[in-house]
Order: sequence, then C-alpha cells, then structure tokens
Amino acid sequence: MALRIEDEAVRTDTGRQRSANEDSLFTRPPVFVVADGMGGAQAGEVASKAAAESFDRELPDAPPERYLRETIEAANRTIHELARRDPGLTGMGTTITAAIIDPGSEEVAIGHVGDSRAYRLREGRLERLTRDHSLVEEMRRKGQITDAQAEDHPQRSIITRALGPEPEVEPDVQTVPAQAGDVFLLCSDGLTTMLDDAHIARVLSRASSLEAATRTLVDEANRAGGRDNITVVAFALADAAAPARGNPDEGATLVGASAEEAGLTSTEVRRRAAGEAARQRREQVSAGPRRRWPRRLAKVLAGILVVAAVAFGAWYGNRQIWFLGSDDSGRVTLYRGVPYELPFGLELYQDRYATPIQTDSLPEKRREAVTGHKLRSRSDAVSLVEDIERSQGVP
Repeated sequence: MALRIEDEAVRTDTGRQRSANEDSLFTRPPVFVVADGMGGAQAGEVASKAAAESFDRELPDAPPERYLRETIEAANRTIHELARRDPGLTGMGTTITAAIIDPGSEEVAIGHVGDSRAYRLREGRLERLTRDHSLVEEMRRKGQITDAQAEDHPQRSIITRALGPEPEVEPDVQTVPAQAGDVFLLCSDGLTTMLDDAHIARVLSRASSLEAATRTLVDEANRAGGRDNITVVAFALADAAAPARGNPDEGATLVGASAEEAGLTSTEVRRRAAGEAARQRREQVSAGPRRRWPRRLAKVLAGILVVAAVAFGAWYGNRQIWFLGSDDSGRVTLYRGVPYELPFGLELYQDRYATPIQTDSLPEKRREAVTGHKLRSRSDAVSLVEDIERSQGVP
C-alpha cells in the first residue's frame, strides 16, 4: 500500500525564559527537519540554521538512510569550519533530527544527533523513535539513575553528541515502518523538558488537526514554564488510494470581496435559506389538497435538494472559509466554515482553536473584529488570533 502525507504542521516559539530562538526547522515533503542550536543566541542560531539549510536541495536518487547520514555529516563539517574561522562562533553546535518519508516502501528514515526527538503516534500509542545523546540518558541506560530521576535531573541539558564541536560526527540513522493513520512528531527538547510523553500523546490523539495539536503543545509547554525554545514539526500519513480529506491551503480560497461576490457572507446564507423555505411554503399552499401524489413527489425531491445543498454548503464552507467568534464560555475562538446554523441543529462551522481571552475584555475595535464574523482566509484568521493574543500578553 502506497502512502501519502495527509496533514502537516509546524510551530516554533522562543519560550518564556529565553530572549532569542536558537531553534531552526526545515520542511519540504517528504523531508522534515528540526535543529536546536547552542553556544549563545547568535552562535546557536547560526549552527541550527546551517544544519537545517543543509537539507534545502533536491533529493538525490539514493537510499534515504545514506542521504540522511551524508547530509548530517556534511552539515557537521560546515558548522565546525564556520566556528574555526570565526572566533565569535567558537563552541557553537546544534542537535538535528530529520525524517524522510518513502511512500512506496511504507517506511520513514530518521537521522539524529543530540537530544531533539522523533516520535510516532499509532492507534493512540506514542513511541519514541530516537535515543537522546545526553549525559542523563547515558546514566539512565547504565542503570545509574531511574527513569523518574532522569526526568528532573539537573544535568539533563548536557548533551554528549552534537553537530559542530568536532570535525566528524556519527549520526544515528534508522528506518521505521509506517502505515496509514500514523502521526510523526519531531521536536526540540524545549517541548520534552516541559511535557512528558503521556501528555504529548494525549494532545496529539485528541486534537482536531495537526495545526491545533502543534499550537496546543507549544502553548502547554509555555504554561509549564517554557524554559527553552520550543519547536514542533508533525505530519500524518494516509493510504494514497483513499480519498483526500482536503487541506485549507490547497487550491483557491474564497474570501473577502470574492466571497461576498459569490454570496457566501453569513447574511446572504441566511437570506437564501429563508427565501427557499418561504418559497416551499407558498408552493405547498397554492397546490391545495388536490393532486396529492405530485405534491408528495415534489416534497421528496425538494427535501433531497435541500439536504444536498446543505451538505455541499457545509463541506465547501468547512474547507474554504474561516472566521472569529466567541465560544459558549465567551472566549475568542477560531472557527472554520460559515457562521450559520441550519434547522435541526446543523452547523456549518467547527471550532478549531479557543484562546484564553474573553471577548468582552477586548478593546471595542478588536471586539468588533471577533463578533462581526467576517469571513477570512485561514492565514488571515490565524494572524488575527495571534495579534489578539500578543496584544493581551498571551505567550
């Protein structure tokens, strides 16, 4: 069975206790990379960026494991040489965790150096695929400390292998089986030092999308203390032969003036639905008590058309249109779809993310942007939510 990438999402954050983000990431399916730099803000950023950018080239016709090994080794030499030539970069280094999907063989190849991690979620069970190159992990493997002691050990951040400090490095490279439904997660230790594996598994299993999952993981790592930069990259696999669920980023997005032109504003949806209902009532009255069979047939056909129209509207709206509103608790919430509820409780929207901010606490202009239910593109709606969170001091 061939596989395809059904969903993917990335998120990176400085955290609450760092002044700069030394993490870097790179994604160009089927390649996904996370790197966590060290050696001071400037040097760490240089190292992680160089590691991530080493994958910014066309995939060669070579086995994925060999490509990963050669690319990581080449990145190490580049970083080491940069530090050798510039005294200001002395001591810099970076972790790296990279994954390449081989859809035809139902496998994912992983290359790894340092304490960033790769996970696979399968049927609700989260499995760590990489082994930390850290002092604490070596102590744990030797039985010198317990798993519980390793979680909070004061030397947990000391790594024993990284790109840059030495002229050569030995990456861990492996290939793991993949199947439809698997979710893979790559992350820096800013996530795993704040959230344990069980917590990460719960978020990935319960989230409505990978975008929601990555946002929640970063938010909860910050709420737990946010001691380091936090970067997460996630992708989900599906059977290539199965119908695609669709992605809001794929194809044209009908928003703003174009949406109004096509009659997809919330006011116009309500008007058309009310007009259709009134038309059907008039036809029923004018038909009178006679010719029952034609009238019944017309009712059946009209019902089928209405159901089909509702189904199409829900499907199209949920794929293409986003808006802001308030949930039942009064929080600023991001919705996908159109802000309208049809008879029988059929909603043409879904909540995708709820902020901790109460709509009533916003300044008037911001509040109107939320309660006005303006139809937006996904990127525009997400950007507005992030602006509101920043203005309210939400990390």
